[in-house]
Amino acid sequence: MFYPLESSSPDLTLSRLRLASTQALELMSSMRFAISLLTVLMIASIIGTVLKQNEPFNNYVNQFGQFWFTVFDVLALYSVYNAWWFLLILAFLVTSTSLCVYRNAPKFAREMRIFREETREKSLSAFHHKGDATLALDSSAAVAHVKAHFTRLGWKFKVAQTPEGNTLVAAKAGSASRLGYIFAHVGMVVIFVGGLADSELPLKAMMHWQDKVVMRGNPQISEVPAQSRLPVNNPTFRGNVLIAEGGTRDFAVVNHGDGLLLQELPFSLKLNKFVIEHYSTGQPKLFLSEVALTDKATGKTTEHKIEVNKPLIHGGIAIYQSSFDDGGSKLNLLGYPMTGAKAYTFDLKGEVGDATQMDNANGGGLKVEFTGFRFFNIENVQGAAEGKTPSAADNERTTKGVDTSARPADGAKQEAGNPLTKAMGGIFGTKSADPARDKRMQNVGPSVQYKIRDAQGQAREYHNYMLPMTLDGKRVMLTGMRENPNEAFRYLRLPMDKTDSVKEFMRLRAALFDEDLRRQAGLQFAAGAVQSADAKLKENLALSATRALETFAGRGFSAVAEFIDKAIPQAEQEKAAGLYLRILNGAAWELYTLARAREGLAAAPADEFHGDWLQASLNAFSDSFFYQAPVYLTLQGFDEIKASVFQLTRSPGKNIVYLGCLLLVLGVFAMFYIRERRAWVLVKSGSGSASSGTMPEEPQSTLLFAMSTNRKTMEFEQEFARHKAALLEPR
Repeated sequence: MFYPLESSSPDLTLSRLRLASTQALELMSSMRFAISLLTVLMIASIIGTVLKQNEPFNNYVNQFGQFWFTVFDVLALYSVYNAWWFLLILAFLVTSTSLCVYRNAPKFAREMRIFREETREKSLSAFHHKGDATLALDSSAAVAHVKAHFTRLGWKFKVAQTPEGNTLVAAKAGSASRLGYIFAHVGMVVIFVGGLADSELPLKAMMHWQDKVVMRGNPQISEVPAQSRLPVNNPTFRGNVLIAEGGTRDFAVVNHGDGLLLQELPFSLKLNKFVIEHYSTGQPKLFLSEVALTDKATGKTTEHKIEVNKPLIHGGIAIYQSSFDDGGSKLNLLGYPMTGAKAYTFDLKGEVGDATQMDNANGGGLKVEFTGFRFFNIENVQGAAEGKTPSAADNERTTKGVDTSARPADGAKQEAGNPLTKAMGGIFGTKSADPARDKRMQNVGPSVQYKIRDAQGQAREYHNYMLPMTLDGKRVMLTGMRENPNEAFRYLRLPMDKTDSVKEFMRLRAALFDEDLRRQAGLQFAAGAVQSADAKLKENLALSATRALETFAGRGFSAVAEFIDKAIPQAEQEKAAGLYLRILNGAAWELYTLARAREGLAAAPADEFHGDWLQASLNAFSDSFFYQAPVYLTLQGFDEIKASVFQLTRSPGKNIVYLGCLLLVLGVFAMFYIRERRAWVLVKSGSGSASSGTMPEEPQSTLLFAMSTNRKTMEFEQEFARHKAALLEPR
């Protein structure tokens, strides 16, 4: 009968546990395990370099879409270096490397102390690098000769007697190379510990044990609860703070995931003055902050200057000059309606960082949120003249290529093959390339950035320059629009009149929406174009001109192109487009003349300037349907308030990492540049006969020399030859 073994035997269970623990220890302390972890860390570091870290979550959603945003969020790729799996790998590396040092350091230390004086003659004869000779010295003199040689070279040695009665001199040099392994591995452990000390582990611990929670949205400072405030004694943090001139802050904003926490500081920081210097082109050369720091514990106030790469360090907290921004400048703007048949202006005041509700007469239900103001904008004027319109999406005030029209890219594609586009000579424009940065960079003046938010909460962002620019030989005012923050601005060119104003364009825009004025313009155009008395011909031409204005007023050239595409046979479309444009231009001129006459102004002269201006105005009106702004706001005046952006860090792990780097460098240097060499000289006594039998025997000793190293190099071969000559061929 078969009886199964008792698997629950205590001794057997204990043996299995011991075996499992031994295998786990072997794995944790093995080189392949550490290399595998380092490989994963390397891949994670590549991801952290390629993918921008700690950006607002909306940016990632816009960039990757909702599906991949969720996938990357689960993997914590938006903050790789603080991801739980990254920190876990670091912890395993610390454990693995520490175990490796624990297992091997005693052995290496023992190897450094021993001379291996137990080596015997048979073993020495088996060495590859060896030699022997017989010297006319007795054994004592031969041993003294060997000892003097190693003493002169600074080698350590030990003399031992063999069981055969011979003398063995065991010498060594370069044992510090063994320290290289220990230093390198201990250095790695120290670096990993420093990385963990500067990670979000303390923050995660506070969130778990002290119930700290992330504040989401964009709250006011006073609205942040105590659960979202970090204590002054927080061991490590990295935050930012914006301080306007004359303002004081005693906290830093710590971004975490899709929210923020407030870090209380042991001091308050006041910005007395922000200083910026420029190159001749207008680009920033130097910026610094003059601050007053008041320690809360002592009440002492000290003044300092903080520059880029020259931080202020107080109480273990480093304060870096990160960048600069607007501190709430006061803005005076002039508004023009972009819809309706009325041409008028209205005043609007605002403050950067604040919002202004528009009244019912000028767009009720709309709110203007002022997001930025720049006193100067450095742009490539030559590049702009070549169609490369300046962009405001650049923090360093340099130029990037943007679309010179306000229409979306898909709209431009739809129009590219239309015969109307060919007849107009390609006035729709194309995307411009990045302009080169050179000496033609110039300051083109102030600009304002704002969002217009409707009653449903939807918003578009706009960027308007205060001063006109000369592009393609024409004076224009640029106004940019984008629908989300990760897009570049697309710019609308508003043509300037003789007074360097957009007032005439706005007058024509309003007239295009006036049905009665369009009808009068059609009649006036027909009367001037037809010289005969044919009333029917004039009536038909007036009707065509009125319809052309009406169609154009609907959606600009897109509506005109759509009409031609549907109403005209394809073979005749190009010819019809040219005729249609001539009618439209003529009727638009009459419309402009009527609009001026309605306000008691004389007709504008029909010269080259006004002809170009009319064509540019029609282009701008057509593009305004893609601009999608209910009003156009132009900056009239401002009271600038500057602000500094500081980055504040408490990094106790920084010095730990520096120590680890020092140990790692010393260890690598010791391993690669210090060679351990060992040498053995076995002295065997003997005697020889003199040339005459009556003479006493001469003393003799036989020397057997062997040498080894942990790395065989050409230098070692030369060193062995020198030792061999000095020991076995004395002069």
